[in-house]
Amino acid sequence: MVPRFFYAHNETLALLASTLLKLCHSAPMPDPLDFLTASYEYDLPERQIAQDPVVPRDQSRLLVVYPDRHIHRRFDALPELLRPGDLLVLNDTRVIPARLIGHRPGGGRAELLLIEPEAPLHWLCLVKPARKLIVGARVVFGEGLLTGTVSAVDPATGGRWVRFETDGTGFETLLEKLGRVPLPPYLEQSTASPEQYQTVWATRPGAVAAPTAGLHFTPRLLEELARRDIAQTRITLHVGIGTFRPVQAVHIEAHRLHSEWTEVSEQTVQAVERTHARGGRVIAVGTTSARALESAARGGSLQSFSGRADLFIYPGYRWCVVDGLITNFHLPRSSLLMLVSGLIGRHRLLELYREAIELDYRFYSFGDAMLILPPDRSGVAQVRADGGDG
Repeated sequence: MVPRFFYAHNETLALLASTLLKLCHSAPMPDPLDFLTASYEYDLPERQIAQDPVVPRDQSRLLVVYPDRHIHRRFDALPELLRPGDLLVLNDTRVIPARLIGHRPGGGRAELLLIEPEAPLHWLCLVKPARKLIVGARVVFGEGLLTGTVSAVDPATGGRWVRFETDGTGFETLLEKLGRVPLPPYLEQSTASPEQYQTVWATRPGAVAAPTAGLHFTPRLLEELARRDIAQTRITLHVGIGTFRPVQAVHIEAHRLHSEWTEVSEQTVQAVERTHARGGRVIAVGTTSARALESAARGGSLQSFSGRADLFIYPGYRWCVVDGLITNFHLPRSSLLMLVSGLIGRHRLLELYREAIELDYRFYSFGDAMLILPPDRSGVAQVRADGGDG
């Protein structure tokens, strides 16, 4: 029998043991209905679509999901629900003021939602009215401070490639002056400030929608997590149309996610490896963090990554990095709902949603959250300072 202190004093062998234990895993075996988009429908009373965030942020409700049960808590209980040695993975993207409202020279309002740049002044945009904004059409913003000309139609998104010209002022400066932080269309009655639609750690501009699972954290909560030896690391995924575009295909396998800029640093790779080597759990804060980590592990092991990613996760997916997930309640037929189903199974997820609706949980971007925790896979790889069994 191996002495209990063995792995606590041999980091290399602990890492090897962790690798053997941390094989890719999947949720319960999917059934044929899991691959039909219509299977991801549910009815939600309109009054449960949260229009504004809870203040303070960490006072939202939290549905805590264990493999064999679930409980109801408040988000600020998170430090008690995690373990010392766990790792939270945060998406540090920042939402840009991507919504521009202008007019066409011939008259008429025009609206652009910037999605992603090909070059500093050439952007893919969703546009209104699309039938008027054909190739060559111009839109003027801020009394001529900024103009845009449609250069091409993008068949994959139905959007337009728009080339911008400025009055000499930097594009980012004009965007801050003329643009608005875009809120989802179901938040028409929201009175939230732009900063309430940003995470407290948002530092890298580029997203057109917030990684909403992170909106529940406060600086005080982050400090308490760190005090309890629950580590944090960051990835970047600039949330775009790939995240919020609805799934329209009848069979989900036919859906293709639009790629989004993603970066997983070597520092994050090392933090994940240390966590697993010591028996800790990697908890993705949001579906974007989950997709970033799993995208960087598509070769079978986690590697640093910088580029565009289009990984679509649904039931049957084999998870290689993520152990647990913090996530909000998502729209029907969305790829996000399918991702969470890929972690705990569609049947169970929809049962949890039904209970959350009955208990008046708040849904979508400014709504409440779920914490999904994994089965206890602790074993020889768990490192304890006291050399105990775990």
